[in-house]
Amino acid sequence: MSAPKPHQVTSPPLPWAERVYVLLAMMFVTLLVLTNIIGQKLFVWFGETLTAGIITYPLTFLITDVVSEIFGKRRADRMVLMGFCMSLLMLVIVQISIALPASPFWTSTIAEGLDNGEAMQNAWVASFGVGWWLVTGSMTAYLVAQLTDNFLFHFWRGVTRGKHLWLRNNGSTMVSQLLDTFIVNSFLFYGAFGWEFIQGIQVMAVIYLFKLAIAACDTPFCYLAIFAVRRFIERMDSDFSVLRTT
Repeated sequence: MSAPKPHQVTSPPLPWAERVYVLLAMMFVTLLVLTNIIGQKLFVWFGETLTAGIITYPLTFLITDVVSEIFGKRRADRMVLMGFCMSLLMLVIVQISIALPASPFWTSTIAEGLDNGEAMQNAWVASFGVGWWLVTGSMTAYLVAQLTDNFLFHFWRGVTRGKHLWLRNNGSTMVSQLLDTFIVNSFLFYGAFGWEFIQGIQVMAVIYLFKLAIAACDTPFCYLAIFAVRRFIERMDSDFSVLRTT
């Protein structure tokens, strides 16, 4: 190995545990930003109305639990705050893109009726435009739910003395998802959509039941992810320490 050049800045290699944490945080932030983008779409599945955010958002709680178990509550909370800041940045940039004047040459062949700039601008606003109701609801629900999830996860970890991962995984997620579902959809359904109270509660109940099912299904993946991440870190750090001594 050649000697470092004069004035060359050298630093010790980043431990594999730190690299894995960065990767998990990147996945978490990506899923969260995607949730804020696709969450406005409502779709019908088995005759029930759901939000498209149900595809990505439950996965953020899985990652939060994995990070909490391996890296601790402080780092999990730090990841949650990072996601909050990046979501706000995304919302600001999207609003700037909406404010930019549309070109008359802006058209699309993907969908019908989008053959001029005005139609494209209307579609853009409809797809990405968010009112303060939704922004406030989404950000409030996110912080409350994720920080509650971290708190309850470690509360149950202390009660069970580090045993019964399935209990803290499901217990923390079920409560936090209930809070998230009620807060964000109250802002969306009543503030943005102007729904009647009963209609909103019915849709929220269905969404929450689907989230409970997803939370129950992700328990084996939580065990698998924690086991795989720990083994990977131990293996890579062990191999790297051997390389440094040879």
